[in-house]
Amino acid sequence: MEITSEGSVRVDLLGGTLDIPPIHLTLPNVVTINLATSLKAKVKIKSRTDDMIEVKSLDYGTNDLFSIEDLTRDKVLGNHFGKLNFVMQILFHFSPTKGLEIELSSGSPPGAGLGGSSSMGVTLFSGLCRFYKLPLHREGAINIVRDIEARVLDCGPTGYQDYYPALHGGVLALKAEVGGVSVQQFYSPELKQVLEESLTLVYSGETRLSGINNWEVFKGFVDKKSGVREGLTKISNLSFKAYQALEKKDFTALISLIAQEGAEREKLFANIVTPAMNDVRRKISRQVPELGMKICGAGGGGCFLLTHPPKFRDLVRALVTENGMKVLEFAVEKEL
Repeated sequence: MEITSEGSVRVDLLGGTLDIPPIHLTLPNVVTINLATSLKAKVKIKSRTDDMIEVKSLDYGTNDLFSIEDLTRDKVLGNHFGKLNFVMQILFHFSPTKGLEIELSSGSPPGAGLGGSSSMGVTLFSGLCRFYKLPLHREGAINIVRDIEARVLDCGPTGYQDYYPALHGGVLALKAEVGGVSVQQFYSPELKQVLEESLTLVYSGETRLSGINNWEVFKGFVDKKSGVREGLTKISNLSFKAYQALEKKDFTALISLIAQEGAEREKLFANIVTPAMNDVRRKISRQVPELGMKICGAGGGGCFLLTHPPKFRDLVRALVTENGMKVLEFAVEKEL
């Protein structure tokens, strides 16, 4: 038996970091907005005739072989599987009794800030549900994979936004509620066109450690460090305005608010925008005065969005390449 599964890597538009408990319930009107891209985490699961588990990682270029007897609680919760701990903890949840061959790819460059590992995790989970003919409950799957990833990362609480686009597709507003997250779908062909024409996704080539950056902001929030809670409150207000703009189909306002959120986010800590990113922005803004920037994920490297009027789309992309960074082509995926 063989199955394949794929799930979108997300681009966060507004309200990242607000999705980390208990920030999501501490601030009023918290909503996180993101979209599902054509960049896909992919999983292939195949039966084996022996009792071995083979894991092929296209990201790492590795091929590891384990006995099914290695799937003990002590080894799974220890460091027996190294970089594959996340994968093997998800697999352990399904208690396999026969050998498997698993091939994985996260769909985004390393340290890109696009939630590639999270997308891969829920894609693997959904693939295993299909493989074992089990029902997939999307919210339950997200909660399980998020908890496993938080345990593996071991660097503070994790947000929830990265997991939803892989299972929902489209353009999502994730509204924080006591007892769960309300998912509102805003995908439309018109919105898809506006986003694809007004946003350029850039990979800086600089990797970052999202857990560390998020922890600094989270700690500053909990400790009521001057400027942090105020900054996140401003981000929350901008995100809620963007949610209202989506409801009104005011997509021009949406693009402006994405740039405003990006500018406010830069104030949270000093290294969220690297010198190389700043240099590229400065050079492009000489020819595109309306240029805005929004860091993807926790920043400090990885990817960022440039916002611009649609007429400057080709010019912005050419200037990004001329200045030594890479444009990541993507399309906004339909809702699932």
